[in-house]
Amino acid sequence: MNLISKILLPNNILLDNESSSKKRVFERAGLLFENNQEIARSTVFESLFAREKLGSTGLGQGVAIPHGRIAKLRDATAAFIRTSTPIPFDAPDGQPVNMIFVLLVPERATDLHLQILGELAQMFSDPDFRDRLNDCDDPAEIYKLFQNWTATA
Repeated sequence: MNLISKILLPNNILLDNESSSKKRVFERAGLLFENNQEIARSTVFESLFAREKLGSTGLGQGVAIPHGRIAKLRDATAAFIRTSTPIPFDAPDGQPVNMIFVLLVPERATDLHLQILGELAQMFSDPDFRDRLNDCDDPAEIYKLFQNWTATA
């Protein structure tokens, strides 16, 4: 079992037809976490934007991994949002993104936070995995893709 499958909940996957900006994606992510895990949407939004001000979390290849620290959060949690229209995210390759993996970690995050980010970078560097995520229109199937992903050595 990979680290991501332990923190991504099935109902935290959103195929988003509404977001056309980074701000809107962060608002939608806040709503997801508020509805599904009772984390205040404003807390999520502010945490993600504070981190983004330090530098873009866009990876390239249509992917971004915005992440933030949340006070009183006990365990890391995540959401995956795929937008129907790619949005500017200041990614290193200059391309807009449509796959956004949102990671929230406790305020005093440990090495686990870095391990999760490393696994996400490995996951999203796989072109086949990205293609399958983009081709799938069922959140349950997208969840299974994350569940079944294994690192290739």
